[in-house]
Amino acid sequence: MAPHRLRFGWLDALILAIFFGLIGYVLYRAHSHFNYHWNWRLIPGYFLRYDAEQGHWAVNLLGQGLLATIRLAFWGSLLAALIGVVMGICRVSSSLFLRLLSRTYVELIRNIPPLVFIFIFYFFISGQIMPVLAIEDRMADAGPIAASTITWLFGSPELLPNFLSGLICLALFEGAYVAEIVRAGIEAIPKGQWEAAWALGLRSRRVMGHIILPQAVQKVIPPLAGQFISLIKDSSLISLISIQELTFAGTELAVSSGRVFEVWLTIAALYFLLCFSLAQLFRWLERRLSRHRR
Repeated sequence: MAPHRLRFGWLDALILAIFFGLIGYVLYRAHSHFNYHWNWRLIPGYFLRYDAEQGHWAVNLLGQGLLATIRLAFWGSLLAALIGVVMGICRVSSSLFLRLLSRTYVELIRNIPPLVFIFIFYFFISGQIMPVLAIEDRMADAGPIAASTITWLFGSPELLPNFLSGLICLALFEGAYVAEIVRAGIEAIPKGQWEAAWALGLRSRRVMGHIILPQAVQKVIPPLAGQFISLIKDSSLISLISIQELTFAGTELAVSSGRVFEVWLTIAALYFLLCFSLAQLFRWLERRLSRHRR
């Protein structure tokens, strides 16, 4: 059967006209009602600035916030995926203890508002963990190569404890949702797959690792894509505990410069580019896996 051919009709044109009309109306109101004078020439300078004392270009506040958000999204996705896979497997384990542990974690995280969880974790839990880890002392003893590597991977060493606190908090929160996605993907595999593997004499661990999980991965990629995109957007909540990511930098710039519309529209565009790029990556991965499955 030939695929249905998409056509651009009058309804599509009407929707686009309404959309651009609303944008034009907002810009008109901002210019006439608020007497707002647009100045986009300042925005590039918020990403890069020329340091006259050092004699080279340096990343400015908005560029630093973008890099911090990218780092949070990358490491947070990896850590949330690790936590989610482990807890998702525990959710379908035959061990009652592992089931209770994972169920408690998932239900506790999913039924607490994100802001409440962030504040509880940061002030009560992270405040006890970070002094024990003594990250600042370890950074002081680190060599120049190690310090530069950590700076490239995690940002400024002086802000590393705060960054790790926000990263762990974000990963724990998102990992609960990833765990439910993994659990649903595993339970979607027909029971006949388990029974056939057991009939061949395979143990449960080998069945899970070699038969069930590879099939579950193909089923969970679309919801995982949505969850990791949500992670990027939820990273803006970390700004409330003074993690200097994109939203935090935007708040400071909007207040100090007075360029409210330009700054926040730029930040919205940056979040869109990050989320859209991740969505395209997962779409490519989904097509590649479906092609191999055929």
